[in-house]
Amino acid sequence: MIKENINTVLENIDTACKNAGRKPEDVCLIAVSKTKPVSMLLEAYDCGMRQYGENKVQEMCDKMPQLPQDIHWHMIGHLQTNKVKYIVGRTELIHSVDSIKLAEEISRESCKKNVISNILVEVNVAREESKFGIMPEDAVAFVEMISRLPGICVKGLMTIAPFVENPEENREIFRNLKKLSIDIINKHIDNVSMNVLSMGMTNDYMVAVEEGATHVRVGTGIFGERNYRKE
Repeated sequence: MIKENINTVLENIDTACKNAGRKPEDVCLIAVSKTKPVSMLLEAYDCGMRQYGENKVQEMCDKMPQLPQDIHWHMIGHLQTNKVKYIVGRTELIHSVDSIKLAEEISRESCKKNVISNILVEVNVAREESKFGIMPEDAVAFVEMISRLPGICVKGLMTIAPFVENPEENREIFRNLKKLSIDIINKHIDNVSMNVLSMGMTNDYMVAVEEGATHVRVGTGIFGERNYRKE
């Protein structure tokens, strides 16, 4: 099942890229593996998956030693400052930076460990009260502030779009995040690249790719429905 699912997702990304005149190799597929057992991650690994996203620090840290060392880990869930020390230097990308306090803690831990942490700024484009993230109008100033911190590098933006039946409803969300990234690029802020747009999940990743996503986070589309009983 997992192999077929991965192939379907990759084919859909390919189609979306063709629709947008993009190259499929410019889109990184992250397998969102939260609540999934190591055996399923290994099955996906055997199908070529090397990028995995986790929402909880403890779960990520538990899985890391049980899996091959060439896996790239992405922290995609809300990150508490007291958990930062466990993942700095061990993750490819922290997608969910949403406060000065969190950015400062990542900076402190990165300097302590003598590493550079690549981060994304989470933007609450849809302005959902239940979601974390910087408001779009505050994003430029926020990026300017955290870009001065040592030990971190701002690589781009991330958003979590609303869950909708019709993915077209989220097109404007993704389009607005792309516009925001261009606004930030035009500010020419040191230590900020905006090469990464992390947006799109199982129900809307094709639309996200058409609107410029460089990283899509797909869990259910690869592993099937989640089992929350373990949480």
